Amino acid sequence: MQALKAYLVEDSPVIQQSLIATLEELASVNVVGIAEDEQGAVQWLSEPGNKAHLVIVDIFLSGGSGLGVLKAAHQMQQGRHLVVLSNYATKDMRTRCLALGAERVFDKSTEIDALIEYCTELAGHDVSGPSELRA
Repeated sequence: MQALKAYLVEDSPVIQQSLIATLEELASVNVVGIAEDEQGAVQWLSEPGNKAHLVIVDIFLSGGSGLGVLKAAHQMQQGRHLVVLSNYATKDMRTRCLALGAERVFDKSTEIDALIEYCTELAGHDVSGPSELRA
């Protein structure tokens, strides 16, 4: 199984480290970059040389919002999978995130296993986005 290249937008260093370790160990994910705020995330995602199959976004960031990241990433139309991982995964927020281009919304406190399963599924048969993302 090929490793899924993921970009993480999360402002908590503790959650960053824990999530990276979990995803790399359990879901064949290779985290290729991290941003702690909206501006840094949008800048990284807009750089042509930066490739990621999956973008995992938190809603509340140290600067800006994950909603802005979703909107910008969705408008780039680069074939990336966009998901949200947040402690604020209410019904209304899920609806809003899906409307902004997220494929799935996961609650940090109760749906980490579902995120791992989703990533494993993507790594297993959907590392087939744009060919420049493969490998």
